[in-house]
Amino acid sequence: MILDVGDILGIAEAFVITSAPNTRAVRTIVDEVEKQLREKDDSKPRSVEGLDDASWVLLDYGDIVLHVFLTETRAFYGLERLWADAARVPWENAAAS
Repeated sequence: MILDVGDILGIAEAFVITSAPNTRAVRTIVDEVEKQLREKDDSKPRSVEGLDDASWVLLDYGDIVLHVFLTETRAFYGLERLWADAARVPWENAAAS
């Protein structure tokens, strides 16, 4: 899910929220995002938080903040509910095109 938080938050334009069923998958998602963005335009996160226990990992790329949750952690914190005023941004799967 992508939330447009620019008008609400002011320090980021979008939150990308995703989840995985176990910590290994959370770490795999984080690793792949970092790899793809580094290969695309040499982007590196400003900060990475939560990698130690991998139940909620935050990758801060400035305008975009990626939240990778364990499925149950995502349900518990409910960022989608917290940011209910934020517009949902349609997701285009580049791999499908």
